[in-house]
Amino acid sequence: MGILSWVLFGLLAGVIARCIMPGKENMGIFMTIVLGIIGALIGGAVSTALGFGQVSGFNIFSIAIATVGAIIVLFVIHKIRACKQA
Repeated sequence: MGILSWVLFGLLAGVIARCIMPGKENMGIFMTIVLGIIGALIGGAVSTALGFGQVSGFNIFSIAIATVGAIIVLFVIHKIRACKQA
């Protein structure tokens, strides 16, 4: 995929993950794109290790993998913030 495709893909996965994951996130559009791209990388690594496949283009399965990865990233961010506040 090209750079523009990764940006759109990251934005879509990041927005879906932020809608699914409860809690207030103070992220702008740039950080949402970064969240989606990192989610795609983490989700792709986890799904490949588990034998489900990988992020292989702009399709529903790849968006689902990236969204799950972005939810994992948001979960870790929430846990880190909770530890800092305690």
